[in-house]
Amino acid sequence: MDRRPHHCIDCDKRFSNRSALNQHQCTHTREWLHRCSDCGKAFARSSHLRRHQRTHTGERPHRCADCGKAFAQIAHLRAHQRKHTGERPHRCADCGKGFARSSHLRAHQRTHTGERPHRCADCGKAFAQIAHLRAHQRTHTGERPHRCADCGKGFAESSNLRTHQRTHTGEQPHHCADCGKGFARSSNLRRHQRAHTGERPHRCADCGKGFADGSTLRTHQRTHTGERPYRCADCGKDFADGSSLRTHQRTHSGERPHRCAQCGKGFCTASRLTLHQRAHRGAAAPL
Repeated sequence: MDRRPHHCIDCDKRFSNRSALNQHQCTHTREWLHRCSDCGKAFARSSHLRRHQRTHTGERPHRCADCGKAFAQIAHLRAHQRKHTGERPHRCADCGKGFARSSHLRAHQRTHTGERPHRCADCGKAFAQIAHLRAHQRTHTGERPHRCADCGKGFAESSNLRTHQRTHTGEQPHHCADCGKGFARSSNLRRHQRAHTGERPHRCADCGKGFADGSTLRTHQRTHTGERPYRCADCGKDFADGSSLRTHQRTHSGERPHRCAQCGKGFCTASRLTLHQRAHRGAAAPL
């Protein structure tokens, strides 16, 4: 027996109950019943309208009993609570990886299919996730809607703001299981862990040399291309990487951030400080 006896006469889609069919048929007839007085957007269900109105009022009635974080929708609260329980009920049929949210599973599955359904109208670049498209579009508009309450710095993505805020709080939630060292970013932890495993997954196509992270590979590749994208505003000298530029700029500013704990002398680079400290050790050695 068919458990979905109610079918739509417009598209023949089937439903298990009459109310679900009625709500679906509104998508064909545009018979919207519930309209938002703030923005005019219409909804087939009053519950959907109430949920939408919270985007205007900022109301977050669903609060997590573990950490106190509040949510506008009960579904978002339930998904959040899985961070505390570790539950990952949505599992990928291809690789077995589990996810707390079905939307995260659908986005992950595109890593297997290669599907990129979200396309930028400005440059045509395609993305697997709508959130990644929205963040990308800000590279065209320059919009940085996520602003730090401590220093006012703006960010295109809320995740980047949260990571930045750790520079103020000192929070380092990502810890290495091997040595206990903490990191503000999970990506920094993964890169650090390669110091323990010796893994070098980023390989140069020109010489085959391997690197622990992509940024180091990109800097290395400039030894083949000769590219020097970092230019000093004071003298016009070019550098292959940002750290070399910052070190060079200290020759103009006089900044000496690396200081000897024994005598207080400052140095432009950590390597010069290390050489200086050897002079102390040599002077302390017995004749």
